[in-house]
Amino acid sequence: MRSVDEHRMEAPDEVSCLVITVSDTRTEETDTSGQLIQELLRDNGYRVARYVIVKDDYDGIRQLLREAASDRDIEAVLLSGGTGIAPRDTTYEAVRSLLNKEMPGFGEIFRYLSFTEDIGSAAILSRAIAGTIGSMAVFSMPGSQGAVKLAMERIILPELRHVMREIYKK
Repeated sequence: MRSVDEHRMEAPDEVSCLVITVSDTRTEETDTSGQLIQELLRDNGYRVARYVIVKDDYDGIRQLLREAASDRDIEAVLLSGGTGIAPRDTTYEAVRSLLNKEMPGFGEIFRYLSFTEDIGSAAILSRAIAGTIGSMAVFSMPGSQGAVKLAMERIILPELRHVMREIYKK
């Protein structure tokens, strides 16, 4: 048996997640990407502890992440939106500024899959990022439904428990 398989077997059964949509325009009714993240998490045995929509504001995003990191009920945060290169997009900077450890493979693989399976060269515009803040995993992905579906199904859902096992490993 490969060690990665052993690690997955040792991973926690449940992970408690905070879902954050970063948007200046979305509401709970129109936030199809946030709804998709929650649905995919629940369908795959994860717990959605909380869901919020926050404006694309650097300080607001940082404050929300700091609060989540101090909340014992939140083990992982999944953000969608605000990862582009428009002047208003600040999610990447806010997340990156707080990371203790970055998982560069998440953004690299996400852009590769986006390039080969979805949007072609427009994948260079994505600033998807992941890492840890203390003992909390953080995944930040673009806000489109296609991007969320790709990131969740191909990367996050298969590895989130494994990520948590590594974070909690003594």
